[in-house]
Formats: sequence, C-alpha cells, structure tokens
Amino acid sequence: MKWDNFTSERVASFKCKPGAKQSIFWDGKQSGLGLRVTASGTKSYIFQTELHGKTMRITIGNYPAWSISDAQTEAARLKVKTDQGIDPRQEAAEEKAAKQASEAARKAQEAREIVTVGQAWEEYVTARKPLWSELHIRDHDKVMQAGGDARKRSKKLTEPGSLATLAKIRLVDLTPELVTEWAQTEAMTRPTRARLALRLLRAFLNWCGRHSTYKAIVTSNPAQNNDARESLGKAKVKHDVLQREQLLAWFKAIKQIQNPIISAYLQTLLLTGARREEIASLRWQDIDFQWNSLTINDKVEDFRVIPLTPYVANLLSALTRRNEWVFSSPTAASGRLTDPSIAHRKACAIAGLDLTLHGLRRSFASLCEWIEMPAGIAAQIQGHKPQGVREQNYIRRPLDLLRMWHVKIESWILKEAGINFIPTQAGLCVVKK
Repeated sequence: MKWDNFTSERVASFKCKPGAKQSIFWDGKQSGLGLRVTASGTKSYIFQTELHGKTMRITIGNYPAWSISDAQTEAARLKVKTDQGIDPRQEAAEEKAAKQASEAARKAQEAREIVTVGQAWEEYVTARKPLWSELHIRDHDKVMQAGGDARKRSKKLTEPGSLATLAKIRLVDLTPELVTEWAQTEAMTRPTRARLALRLLRAFLNWCGRHSTYKAIVTSNPAQNNDARESLGKAKVKHDVLQREQLLAWFKAIKQIQNPIISAYLQTLLLTGARREEIASLRWQDIDFQWNSLTINDKVEDFRVIPLTPYVANLLSALTRRNEWVFSSPTAASGRLTDPSIAHRKACAIAGLDLTLHGLRRSFASLCEWIEMPAGIAAQIQGHKPQGVREQNYIRRPLDLLRMWHVKIESWILKEAGINFIPTQAGLCVVKK
C-alpha cells in the first residue's frame, strides 16, 4: 500500500490501474484518508479504519468538489469518533431520523392549526378513489358538496351536502359534542342521508387516525358516539316491492319511457334481480349471446355468471353500441348511465306505484316465491352470500340449472305483465303486443 502526502498535482494525476475497476491512493499525512479512482475516471475521497474488529469505509465526497484540506479535516473528525468506539454511520442515521421526526412534528403542528375537515376529506377521497366504485365516490362528493351549483335538469340550485356544515371546521376542533349537534340538526330534515353521511364520516376519521400527519390530530373518532347515532334513529326496513297484480302497470309505464336505454335497464334490473350498479356497469364484453350468459361484477365475490334469459337478451341486443358500456349515455362523463332513478320515479307515478330501484331487486326475490324457486338458486342469481355450511361448502350449481329456473321466473313475470313472447332458436324472443 503506497502512502503519499496529497497535493493538488498528485491528486489530479492519480489514475485507475489498467484492468481494475477502481484503485485507492492513501494520504501520508492524514491516517485513514484515501482517494478512490474508478475505471471511468471518477474520483472521491474516502475514510477507512477498523471498528469493533471490522473494516469500515465511508465516502467523504467527490473530487474536486471537496478540497484536500476539507477532506483531511473530515477524515480527522471521523478518526476521533472511531477511536472512541462511535460508528459515524449510525450517528448520522440517528441525526437524520431526529431531523425527520422534528420535521414531521412541525408539519403535524401546522396541520393541527390550519387543516379543515373539508381539506382532509379531499385528500382522503383522492387517496381512496382507486379502491372505490363510482357510486361510492359520488356519495362522498355529494355529502360534502357546498351547494349552490346549477342543475342539469332543473332551474333549482343544488343543496349543500349533509356534511357541508362541517367542511370549514378545523379537524382538531371536531369533537363528539359537535358531531352530535350536527346529527340533531340533520335529523330534523334528512335523517336517511345523514345516517349515510355519519357512516362515511366515521370511516374518514378512522383513516385520519392512521394518516402520518393527521393521526397526531385525530386520536379518537368523534363520529363513533352513541348520541349522534341515536339522534339520527335507526333506518326503517323498506317494504317497497312489486306485487303480482302490479306487474302489468309497471311494465306498461316502463316501456313508455322514451329513452330506450333507461327502459331496457329498468326491465333488466327487475328480471335479473341484480344490484343497480352491477347492471349499470355492464360491458358488452360481459355478455355472451352465443352461450346466453352474463358476467357481473359482484359485490361479494369478484364476479358471478348468471343466465342471459330470452327476453333480457332481446332487450340488450336491440341497444345501440356507442362504446364499451351496454347502458351507454352520450351525455354522461363516464359514458354510461348514472342516474335512472328520475325516469323510474316518473314512470312509477304514472303507474300509481311507489317503488325504488332497490325495490326491483327486492321484487325479484319476492316474485320467485310464486314459482317455488329454491331459495339458494334465487340467492345465487342475485349474488347473495351463501347461507349455512351446506350452501357455502357443498352446493355447486351449474349454469344450466340456474337457467332452468331463471327462464321460468322470467316467463312467469312477463305473462303476469301481459307480454307475450316467442323465443327464437338463437335464444332471443319475438315480442307480440
């Protein structure tokens, strides 16, 4: 090992040995100081010594950014540390961690003083949006909207969301008492919406409790208190369902809807018993007209496959293929149907019925009783979670078995609705008025 006092001329002349990846030249003046020269010509000062019986090497800095005197001074400092049994690398890591902790505490304090519920909510929605459905995203947007915006289908301005009054409150000031006061106010005008808003607020605050900055502010969940929940009351069990004798009036009103997309959507919703968003998000690639099956994105499982019954096949095959969505919309930003409930309410008003979109799903389950369809088959078609050990672990029904019963209930419903149809060989149907 060659030792030479470092000078500007010597350091500038040092070159990597031929055939080697790097060469190290040692300073004769300062113990442990070396200059590493790579095959590409890059030079950097290093410090090397023995610590706790092992060789330790630390990079000081690049040449010529570091002068010889500065490199010697730093090597001397490192030598003192190692002679005392101190690992400079560990010391540097601890200093860095302390600085990071101090910076995090500073940011937390700033957030504590200025961040509002609305600002944290916006960050929460942005972070969670990739994991949510469009309907869930829309629910979060609606409950926090400020209101006062123009509507597309009405001259009335939009109303403030259920949580709009909390948006400008500092997150640190959100207390159980304040949430309870909010719940008591909302309960007087819109308790159903407020119950949903409270659930969303509770999930949001749980997220804040795990957030790197907000966890210093939200140490408990103010929305998780009995007083607020009791103020909003319990949700009443809904009983809206199509009775057998109401099918004729409902189908007549639905078939008169001028928008064929909405009309087909509502009929498909009833005849499949699926959830509203499951049918709204149906893509053309999910339909197999050859083998008469529908692949549906399932809430419980990743997906489920159900029969494509003759009348539903006829409805879907007649729709215009504008894009990837079966129930497309030329005006919606997403390109698909988003809110058919307005048209459905108008049609139900004409028919003299009071029925929600989810009521159609409830109707399918109830009407299946008329043909004595086995409960497990109806549940599998609708995507309900299997009940009982036998259903969960032993029953595996083929699609043809589901089809036998599904076609039977469709035929029965259409007969009660006064719709005559003749299935063709292709599995579609000819509707006779």
